[in-house]
Amino acid sequence: MALEVTDSNFEELAKDNDVLVIDLWAEWCGPCRALSPVIEDLSRQYAGKVAIGKVDVDANPDICKKFGIRNVPTLLFIKKGELAEKTVGALPKNTIASKIDALI
Repeated sequence: MALEVTDSNFEELAKDNDVLVIDLWAEWCGPCRALSPVIEDLSRQYAGKVAIGKVDVDANPDICKKFGIRNVPTLLFIKKGELAEKTVGALPKNTIASKIDALI
């Protein structure tokens, strides 16, 4: 299951995991709801290798401000605490998996 990432635990999760993938989403966003099962599948597939989490943009404005989030869904790929890549839109599972594989 994907981690719940919040303004209060983001820094710790980014520091404690070599690779952290975050799905920034909103309840009202149709493409976000379509991407959600993909994120859950990937969190199971990469369990123990990569931390995968979700950020509700409406409840966590600090993360959104920090990374300049203006559209959802947005994926952040963080390696060793630093932003490695940022994508906007609902990407196919194999595309996301390829991006994760390139980071590990």
